[in-house]
Amino acid sequence: MSVRDTSIDPRLIQSAREEFTKNGFIKADLKSICDNAGVTTGAVYKRYKGKEELFLAVVKDTADTLDSYVAVRKNMEFSGMTDKEVRDTWDMNEEYMLDLFRNLWKMRDDFILLLEKSAGTNYENYSHEFALKMTDAYMQYYLEAKKRGLAKADISKEEMHVLCTSFWTAIFEPFVHKMTWKEIEDHCKVVCRFYNWSNALEIK
Repeated sequence: MSVRDTSIDPRLIQSAREEFTKNGFIKADLKSICDNAGVTTGAVYKRYKGKEELFLAVVKDTADTLDSYVAVRKNMEFSGMTDKEVRDTWDMNEEYMLDLFRNLWKMRDDFILLLEKSAGTNYENYSHEFALKMTDAYMQYYLEAKKRGLAKADISKEEMHVLCTSFWTAIFEPFVHKMTWKEIEDHCKVVCRFYNWSNALEIK
């Protein structure tokens, strides 16, 4: 019985990452991925059904991390939160935002693949779908604040989606434009000044 050569897997993933980063999913060449990894196409098909499944394997950890980020916010239990805690969720806390940017920075290579190089895969509308998921989460927070009399503004789901799309675009774009970490730190301060959620929702 043959033993699977596990040393191939990290080489293959890294080679695929480099090819997808350079050419995007659609134009990426499977033969080039194999040649650069020092493996045969047969080795690829023993592990993956094809190029898209290989792409999904490359971005899996990053996609899973971001899915978890969304899930925590969509499944928030408000009953144990004080009014102050609900109100504070709308404050643009620079330390919290910088931590978000820092986590995205750590996985920036695969994050950019999701945002910019995924056309032709299940992730080709990633940024839009992410904003939709976050809209659902933000609406829950807003409705809770509204129910408690903390938010005076009337915000429809469509309006919230526009606001969320704008907000998350401001977070995604520095990575698309390959800003340095120092530039992102400065950008974070601008974002915190510009996006005043408390004012938008008239949080009192």
